[in-house]
Amino acid sequence: MLVIGGGPAGTTAATLLAEKGRHVVLLEKEHHPRFHIGESLLPLNLRLFERLGVAERMAAIGVHKPGARFVSDEHGRHTAFSFAAGLNQDYTYAYQVRRSEFDAVLFARARESGADAREGVRVMEVALDARAGHSVTARAADGSTEIFRPRFVIDASGRDTVLAGTFGSKARNMRNNTAAIYGHFRGVAPFGEAEDGNITIHLFDHGWFWMIPLPEGVMSVGVVSNPDFFKRRRGEVRDFFLDTLRAVPSVARRINGAELLTEVTTTGNYSYASSVMQGEGWLMAGDAYAFLDPVFSSGVLLAMASAEMGAEVADTWLDDPARAAPMARAFERKVKRAIGSLSWLIYRINNPVLRDMFMNPSNRFRMREGLVSLLAGDVHANANRQLPVLAFKAAYHGLSLAQRFGYRLRPEGLVRVG
Repeated sequence: MLVIGGGPAGTTAATLLAEKGRHVVLLEKEHHPRFHIGESLLPLNLRLFERLGVAERMAAIGVHKPGARFVSDEHGRHTAFSFAAGLNQDYTYAYQVRRSEFDAVLFARARESGADAREGVRVMEVALDARAGHSVTARAADGSTEIFRPRFVIDASGRDTVLAGTFGSKARNMRNNTAAIYGHFRGVAPFGEAEDGNITIHLFDHGWFWMIPLPEGVMSVGVVSNPDFFKRRRGEVRDFFLDTLRAVPSVARRINGAELLTEVTTTGNYSYASSVMQGEGWLMAGDAYAFLDPVFSSGVLLAMASAEMGAEVADTWLDDPARAAPMARAFERKVKRAIGSLSWLIYRINNPVLRDMFMNPSNRFRMREGLVSLLAGDVHANANRQLPVLAFKAAYHGLSLAQRFGYRLRPEGLVRVG
């Protein structure tokens, strides 16, 4: 059993399979701790921490996250969504983490479980053949190569998309073609009188900013927008990033006097998906299959949850491939459904109607509770079929129609504008 990638998805799958007594080799191209983006977690991550036996360790390295705050200078207001106000009352908070520490904890746990977890080993070539035997060629940091012959392969290689690259099955998501620039700061002012642990999303005309409070007074700050916006850059990326932050009043107020601690990092082609997810003796988990715009902090949860389900498929396949086949198809449906639940919001985050709804939230038909549940990552409960979520979507379509006639949602209700 071979797992490619030692991030949240790979370590989750490796731990669960090793605990079932499987011989698992886990290959990670880098060495922990290593920097990674994706620092804001969701409440449903807590269930996975408990299952993996790392709940106390995560509490020790994380900043308590009670919810998410959205700020709009256009609307001149902000609104906070507390996870405790969602439909699922089992998990009502999350954490913000340094991914270097978070991923290192999960990697150590995989080793503790009995997985042969190796660092500094890069997969160079994969040839899949469930009948004759898969062949995976990997190169260690010293240049030596080794060929593995696993019966089952889980690709959890993240944005490296090892299998999707091999198949040529990776395609950019043109409905959400975004990029990001980000860095870590010290001395960023809290949104209110004191830091409350919430992730804050600052909306602006061309996209949105994230501000994620991390341990020791560090703030992760990034901007996500479309390529056309970033093509405006003249000069250094660092200067463009800082100028972009200063151009939005609510963001500029918070970073005034803050110190940039890291290099400014850019990431393009943010959203993508593979046209295939699983096959005979293999599957993709987490970002190796698809990556979404991170506005709702879903990446780590989707990665770990898909790895959990994928591990069950792999464990069954090793004993009975015929029985595993319908499980693999159900795994694919569930992952796609979860992605679809969040994508509906993500595709509309820059739409004025959805922004009006976020800034003026209503709980009629428990719509706000349904929205909070989606924001909390409760996507595998098939929230799409829950009345509060359906009501929220119906309200969106109704307000979209009203906008065509010149009306916008405001605190006092529908108002004719323009």
